[in-house]
Amino acid sequence: MFEENPVRTKSLERLKKMIPKPFRVLTKGAAIIFGGFLTLNLVATVSVGALRSLAEKKRKKLALPCGVCNGKGFYICKLCNGNATIKWSPLYDPIHINPCVCPTCDGNRVQRCLNCLGKGYS
Repeated sequence: MFEENPVRTKSLERLKKMIPKPFRVLTKGAAIIFGGFLTLNLVATVSVGALRSLAEKKRKKLALPCGVCNGKGFYICKLCNGNATIKWSPLYDPIHINPCVCPTCDGNRVQRCLNCLGKGYS
């Protein structure tokens, strides 16, 4: 399929001779161990994610909707009342009142239900 380049083959052989054999064995073993750990970590992550999603689907199927948010997972922000801004002044007796972005909802006008954590069921 591919022709071997004799110049490249010679340079690779010369490079192999320059690196001591114990060091080559050590690096090869380290690469195998690292690859094994990486593969094991990847397999564990995928399997835990799959099991978690299956458990979540089963729980959602059998659960009742949240009574606080009526199953929506969100409700209108209670600090800004859905306006996305609040009136704020750094002084006790304000001379000028600044409209600022609501720190609770970050200007989104809704906040996540704290009862169901935004899932919609309890």
